[in-house]
Amino acid sequence: MAKHIICITKNGTNPAYEGARIGARRIAEAAGYRISSVYPETPDDPQEQSALLQAALDQGPDAVMIAPADPAALDPILAQARAAGLPVVSFVSRSAALAPDCFVTSDNRALAETIAGHLIDHIGGTGRLAIIEGNPASETSAPRTDGFLAAIAAAPGITLAAQATGFYQRDPAAQAMADILSGTDDLQGVLVANDFMALGVIDALHAAGRRMPVVSVNAMPQAIAALLSGDLLATAAFDAMKIACAATMATIRLLEGQPVPRDITLPVDIVTAANCAPWNKGYEERPLPDWAEVTGG
Repeated sequence: MAKHIICITKNGTNPAYEGARIGARRIAEAAGYRISSVYPETPDDPQEQSALLQAALDQGPDAVMIAPADPAALDPILAQARAAGLPVVSFVSRSAALAPDCFVTSDNRALAETIAGHLIDHIGGTGRLAIIEGNPASETSAPRTDGFLAAIAAAPGITLAAQATGFYQRDPAAQAMADILSGTDDLQGVLVANDFMALGVIDALHAAGRRMPVVSVNAMPQAIAALLSGDLLATAAFDAMKIACAATMATIRLLEGQPVPRDITLPVDIVTAANCAPWNKGYEERPLPDWAEVTGG
């Protein structure tokens, strides 16, 4: 019987995590492994994710892949997986107290600073910007905000006009942006910590009859459509599908007794309407990376 990998993501609402699940499935099936993907019905709910992890361990899987919503909340159950000798691979975020066998991510601070710099250059280095942050419980949120703030600090002509939290979800981001727009008419751009929230920001701009450059993170298919429509200026390719592919390959290597690095940090491209062709595909059609590509070997 094929070995069984359980994959637990943060939510079923963000299309980037759908891409992660598709990538993990494609890699696992191509290698002859069975993979089951689950996620909390309430987006990013740590208690529900903990219950899913416990239920998964009760099934006796051969390995665990997880993108924890609140890493510390999962430590007691991940310790059970460790005690059972199961390989544990984390992606996007991880526990600070219980290190996984492998962690796959990208440099969140650097990508945020770079994408913010792209917008600042686009507006000529002068203007007032808003920041829409992600979920405070997520490991990716603080470094992305830090990157945005670093880019603003490095640009003497740029002022931070507003900052709000969208919790990495579309509707909360739309509400946060609507609140910002109701309080200021003088705004030249928006820095958004993920594509799903950027769609909400765009919703709010459309509803207010406003238009301004927006940049974000993920390069998911819906964001590529927004690039091509002109609603989105650029997105940093923190590619959840590619990250999950790398995590799945690492999990398989661990199950097969092959070495894996403790950390895999994937490079990030800035994607615009001019260069988006490689990303302008659904997750089922995007090419799969290989091990040498994701490890730089």
